[in-house]
Amino acid sequence: MRANNQNIRVLSASVKGVLHTQNNEPCQDYALYAQDGRNFVAVVSDGAGSSKYGRIGAKTICETLTSILKDVDFSGAKKAVIQSIGIARSKLIRHRLNKTKSAASLIDFSATIVGVIYHKNKGLFFHIGDGAGLAFFDDKYHNFTASRPENGHFKCETYFYTMDDWKDCLRFTSFENAHTIFLMTDGVTNFSFSRDYQSIEKSFLQPIGDFLNKETCKTKALRALTNTLKTPQASKLNADDKTLLWIKL
Repeated sequence: MRANNQNIRVLSASVKGVLHTQNNEPCQDYALYAQDGRNFVAVVSDGAGSSKYGRIGAKTICETLTSILKDVDFSGAKKAVIQSIGIARSKLIRHRLNKTKSAASLIDFSATIVGVIYHKNKGLFFHIGDGAGLAFFDDKYHNFTASRPENGHFKCETYFYTMDDWKDCLRFTSFENAHTIFLMTDGVTNFSFSRDYQSIEKSFLQPIGDFLNKETCKTKALRALTNTLKTPQASKLNADDKTLLWIKL
């Protein structure tokens, strides 16, 4: 039986960071969602700027996760996520740009994962690396469940699904009865959280959520969200690519 996911509203915007713009390079972020199956699924991924094919890694994981998870039994979602990531890794091993056709070259496709699978009021975040997921339970944005960024020992270090020990870095966070979900790459997290990531910046997220909820024209809503991510202040605070995906349940 298919859930009525068509009533879920979704909007996603990605903008290039300052360095990629200056160097005439593409945005390394990628986002995708699926609402035509038994589950609603959305994934955002940040391709590592230090990797030659980070955007390919990001695109591959988003496409693989959404296509598989949209029709799995929700009770087996965690197992399905693990299997799907393994399939994405296999695709990259066989990729024409992987000259060695081995896992050793997956570093060239390094990318993070922040995703959600949702079915009949039950949700599950799955997460490797930085970026974040937030599920809110009230219109005032007081109560929430967060899948927070995870960084390494150094500020610029994080974890990727292309690493050998990716299973050790994979995190799951469950929630129920949310009304709004945000997924974001790390270019947006410092606007959305306090420095210790324990509390959220309501002055950023609530106006966005309220505006998108009220705006019925998708074109206008997308333009406004994109412009918010492209402001000079946003670029000054974080020079990385920025992706924000909004879900109204």
